Amino acid sequence: MIMPKQDTETIRALQGLEDSRSSARLRAALAVGTTPDPRFIDKLIERCAIEPEFHVREMLTWALTRHSAAMTVPELLREVRSERAQARSQALHTLSKIGDRQAWPAITPELLADADDEVARSAWRAAVVLVPAGEEPQLAAVLSTQLGRGERETQLSLSRALIALGEEIVPTLRAAMADLDPRVRAHAIATERLLRDPDAGFEFAIEEAKRVVALGTTGQEGR
Repeated sequence: MIMPKQDTETIRALQGLEDSRSSARLRAALAVGTTPDPRFIDKLIERCAIEPEFHVREMLTWALTRHSAAMTVPELLREVRSERAQARSQALHTLSKIGDRQAWPAITPELLADADDEVARSAWRAAVVLVPAGEEPQLAAVLSTQLGRGERETQLSLSRALIALGEEIVPTLRAAMADLDPRVRAHAIATERLLRDPDAGFEFAIEEAKRVVALGTTGQEGR
């Protein structure tokens, strides 16, 4: 029995997603995204949870965005509750790329404060894309509880997420500038500086903020 060409190509693509060579997995993900087929969705999501190479994960996400959101979003929402951190992180990242606001209820305070930095960062990015109009102040308040967390990349991700909410974040940042934790105060000051001057650069803003905190001021004097 001769297998139809379409089935042969489907099998080849599915096998390619599991190839030991990252270049082959990348080509397979590209092929799947170029010719979307609902039969690929489960395998794409499965690979997202375990794929070790960043550039391949990005192609898997792109391939998922090429499929119907009505079919991908429900599956991704299940993934954000996975016990595997990479599965949660990549599902959140993909949801942010799809941009379907029906996914908003899945962005819980628990995810925004996930113990895994990569998951939390993905949740922050997804949150600012999916937040419904009018709920930005509440989101800013939840995000502000993470000020001072982690190292440079994590702090920069949070600052970018907050800044994406615009002027809504100013009252929250001002409150955080009085926090007892000097890391929280410095991060809040640096974030406001970046909001006012996006070209300042995070390194400059955070170092200046640390000096302000060390001097015992909030950086708001004279404003």
